[in-house]
Amino acid sequence: QVRLVESGGGLVQAGGSLRLSCLASGIILRNNAMAWYRQAPGRHRELVARIGRAGETSTADSVKGRFTISRDNARSQVHLQMYNMKPEDTAVYYCNTDPYSNNWGPGTQVTVSS
Repeated sequence: QVRLVESGGGLVQAGGSLRLSCLASGIILRNNAMAWYRQAPGRHRELVARIGRAGETSTADSVKGRFTISRDNARSQVHLQMYNMKPEDTAVYYCNTDPYSNNWGPGTQVTVSS
């Protein structure tokens, strides 16, 4: 059974930083492209950053230059480092495969105050 558990969210002021982590179980992480998604109130879930099996990365235009995704296959973890955060980054953040499966975790709330 695939289980994804996100952590590291919290309240941060604009311009601040946070590092999110995702611990995956029931899945061989190195065999999957992984991604971070987020969903703000009243909005659809969107892909924020993606990392391929070979480590190649891409990010959404809205976070380009501010967010960095990484993976640690040995520890079955995926991370999202966020810098220079903005109030519009406020959302619940989730990790999942790319393309995503139905195995969504609880997510972690990120709130950026202005």
